[in-house]
Amino acid sequence: MISRTIFTDILMIIFLIALQIFVLNKIMLFGEYIPVLYPVFVMFYPFFRNKYQFLALSFLLGLGIDSFLYTWGINAFATTLIAYFRTVIFRTSTETSTDFFSFHSLNWSQFLLFIFLSIFLHQLVVQYLEFFKLTRFFEIFINVLATSGISFVFIFLYVLIFKIKQKT
Repeated sequence: MISRTIFTDILMIIFLIALQIFVLNKIMLFGEYIPVLYPVFVMFYPFFRNKYQFLALSFLLGLGIDSFLYTWGINAFATTLIAYFRTVIFRTSTETSTDFFSFHSLNWSQFLLFIFLSIFLHQLVVQYLEFFKLTRFFEIFINVLATSGISFVFIFLYVLIFKIKQKT
């Protein structure tokens, strides 16, 4: 396995921003849904690393996306938010009370629940901040569900390609 340093983390952020902006944002499924892959950095960042560095890198990732999409910090806020609550999401999906977190200890259903909850929270924050109007509540919620589902498929493919390990 490749040792992760701040340099490799920044390269990964640059790669994910480029992939999201120049490839995935050009893909529009069902005429209106764009898959989101860049939160994988937040989801699969090692739990044992420095949490302040992790939050700063997550903010940098979201800010990079915002700078290309002109969304005024919405993605930076959402990405930092899921980074901040990642351990809560992990505990919710695994029903564990231990302070030791590892993807190796998860079975597939827990792993997939963790992915879905993370992407759903991210999309909920992004879309409600971007399009917030009480009159469009259900329309935005359907959009969040559809985008989360499509993004879940893309992230699941990422997991299969890069063989992120979990218990069977």
